[in-house]
Amino acid sequence: MVPALRYLVGARGRARGGLFGGFPGACGPASGRPRPLCGGGRSASTSSFDIVIVGGGIVGLASARALILRHPSLSIGVLEKEKDLAVHQTGHNSGVIHSGIYYKPESLKAKLCVQGAALLYEYCQQKGISYKQCGKLIVAVEQEEIPRLKALYERGLQNGVQGLRLIQQEDIRKKEPYCRGEEIRCQYVVTCAGLYSDRISELSGCTSDPRIVPFRGDYLLLKPEKCYLVKGNIYPVPDSRFPFLGVHFTPRMDGSIWLGPNAVLAFKREGYRPFDFSATDVMDIIVNSGLIKLAYQNFSYGVTEMYKACFLGATVKYLQKFIPEITISDILRGPAGVRAQALDRDGNLVEDFVFDGGVGDIGNRILHVRNAPSPAATSSIAISGMIADEVQQRFEL
Repeated sequence: MVPALRYLVGARGRARGGLFGGFPGACGPASGRPRPLCGGGRSASTSSFDIVIVGGGIVGLASARALILRHPSLSIGVLEKEKDLAVHQTGHNSGVIHSGIYYKPESLKAKLCVQGAALLYEYCQQKGISYKQCGKLIVAVEQEEIPRLKALYERGLQNGVQGLRLIQQEDIRKKEPYCRGEEIRCQYVVTCAGLYSDRISELSGCTSDPRIVPFRGDYLLLKPEKCYLVKGNIYPVPDSRFPFLGVHFTPRMDGSIWLGPNAVLAFKREGYRPFDFSATDVMDIIVNSGLIKLAYQNFSYGVTEMYKACFLGATVKYLQKFIPEITISDILRGPAGVRAQALDRDGNLVEDFVFDGGVGDIGNRILHVRNAPSPAATSSIAISGMIADEVQQRFEL
């Protein structure tokens, strides 16, 4: 049989070409009804599917691809509430493919990121997707950050990350002429346009721990005439207490330079603007998660992030630690994204997958995949393989 994949978008949706090989451009008139993305001749019912995936972001689409490649006789539907695919987290990320240096050795994040990066490079080459290999510098700007930097280097070696080396101040200008730092660990990665970040969805009917809490990340833009100041990715030494990597410099495929993101609590699950607010979302976050405990434990960090989000001068002062030539007149406000972060009731940020299901006749046929760990864009093909394994085992495909 010819594989059949269909997806259902918003009532006035328009089908769009697939993000992955095996999902060619949609065919037929745009109607908002389930549509085949496989281009095959199989006539599948529009009211019945063997497998339905909720969420048309990169993880959902990658999972559909993995399942249809493994089980070509099944009909698979992808449900997306928006009129297009990849509208939320998938379409609001920085576009960086990570290498796996940041994550705890032997964790799913580390394994899937290293494996996923290799698969993604291979995929880009196979499909002719342009990417720019510009490297990354993780910069210590204070003496007390150097031990953390060296520990990060050792962690990267344990995770099997390739191309790592420590360099001294005199080598900084060879990589980034305008960058300053006490010591820099150089990691070669890829910045790739046309690939998207993670789409993490809290599926309906899933009420157990952990809960999903939205964090907004605001980006700034370096004015075009100042983009010469940055050649590759420049990152700070991250704070190991948080899953956020800190404000960084990211060159895009179009030549622009993104600065950020910060990490502030969003008061709406899809609140991309500073004053977006949903009373329902806020109450759900406060009542059903450990947000209050998280805020109490990290009050000063949260206040600092909020302050930098409101006042450009504070962010610029931080950026000047890395590139002193940047001034506030060189900066424009840019786009924002919302990260759906899993949080348990004790206020701990959950770092890895949470697989669970429902109860009863219907619940036993549901697999919830929550907190597909960032960086899920990098890891998406590897993540999809793990999800396909779990589906195959649970439902005995």
